[in-house]
Amino acid sequence: MNRLRELREDKDLYQKDITKILNMSQTGYSQYETETNDIPTDILKKLANYYNTSIDYLLYRTDSRKPYPKSIIDEEKKE
Repeated sequence: MNRLRELREDKDLYQKDITKILNMSQTGYSQYETETNDIPTDILKKLANYYNTSIDYLLYRTDSRKPYPKSIIDEEKKE
């Protein structure tokens, strides 16, 4: 199963719920889940943040769902 679909279903969400968060069409999002289209970087960032995981997990580069630690740069932006 596609990881995006797995993460979405784990939260008992429909595609339409995620498309509202991403501000995109359901057809466009569906193409990410079916791996018909590549996911743009900005969407990957939003999905990783929403699901509290890493982009590497979404892209099958790791099997660990755990997100990476926040960087110093991210912490400085908050101040």
